[in-house]
Amino acid sequence: MNYIMLHESGELQKIKDDLLKVLGCCTLCPRKCKVNRLKDEIGYCGTGRQAKVASSNPHFGEEPSLTGRYGSGTIFFSSCNLLCSFCQNYEISHLNYGREVSPLQLASMMLDLQSAGCHNINFVTPTHVIPQIIEALIPAVEKGLNIPLVYNCRGYENPETLELIEGVIDIYLPDFKFWDNEIAMRYCNAGNYRDYAAKAVIQMHRQVGDLHINEENIAVKGVLVRHLIMPEGAAGTGNIMKFLAEEVSTDAYVNLMDQYFPCGEAAGDSLIGRRITPEEFTKAYKQTLAAGIRRILI
Repeated sequence: MNYIMLHESGELQKIKDDLLKVLGCCTLCPRKCKVNRLKDEIGYCGTGRQAKVASSNPHFGEEPSLTGRYGSGTIFFSSCNLLCSFCQNYEISHLNYGREVSPLQLASMMLDLQSAGCHNINFVTPTHVIPQIIEALIPAVEKGLNIPLVYNCRGYENPETLELIEGVIDIYLPDFKFWDNEIAMRYCNAGNYRDYAAKAVIQMHRQVGDLHINEENIAVKGVLVRHLIMPEGAAGTGNIMKFLAEEVSTDAYVNLMDQYFPCGEAAGDSLIGRRITPEEFTKAYKQTLAAGIRRILI
C-alpha cells in the first residue's frame, strides 16, 4: 500500500501536520467555516477536535467489488458536511449520533476490521475528519495495517484538501448527487455543489485513475462514482454522466442507484417526496449509456 511507503518516508507525518494546520482555521470542505476546531470550535459539520464514530463493522451492503467474501471494513463517522434533507441516516448525520474517539481508538478499529478479514478500510463520511483519520493511520500502520483505504464521501469536497492526501487513499467512492445547483441548494444548502463535486471527481481520478479490480473480483485502486437517481430527474443524471464521460473517463465505474425513498424532511415534498418509477430508472440508464459510460453497476 502506498500509504505505508508514505509513512516510512516521513511524508505521512507531514500530511498530518498540514491537515492539522487547516483544522485550526477549518477549510477542509467547501463550507470553509474557518472555525478553530483544534480548540473545539464547531462549524457546519458539528464536529470539533475529536472525530465521532457511529459504528465500526464488516459491511456487506456495499458494491460487490468492495465487500467480496469477507466484507468491507466500514467506519461510519458521525455528522456530515453536506446534510441532505432527505438523508437515510438522519440520526447519524444530522443528530450527530456516535461517540468521540482518540487516534489510538480509531487505529484499533482499523486493525480489528483487518483482523476480521475485511478487504479494505471504508471511511464513511470522512470529509470533515480527514486530519483525525491520518492521525490514527500512523499508529495503525506501525501496528501492521496493510489493506486498501476507501474514501466514501458525498462528493462535496475541497480539491485543495484532496491534494493534501494524495497517495494516501487507494479507492475513492464519491457520490455525485446533483447537477443543478439550485436543486442542491434546495435540498442540501449547497448552491455550489456541482462545481465542487466536478472538481473533486477530476482530482480523485487524477490521483488513482479508473477502478482496478483484481483477479479475485476485489477493487484495489481507483474511482467508483455513486449516483442516486431522483424523482422527476432532479439529480440531473444525463448531465452528470456526460460530464463523467467527457471530463473524467468513459471507463469511469458508475453505480447507478435506484433505491431512493423520501427520508428525513423529504416526505411530502412536491419534487422528491416519492420513490422513482421504473420509467425514470430506464430513462436514467439510457442517458448513462448515451453519454458513453461503459462500466455501469445497477
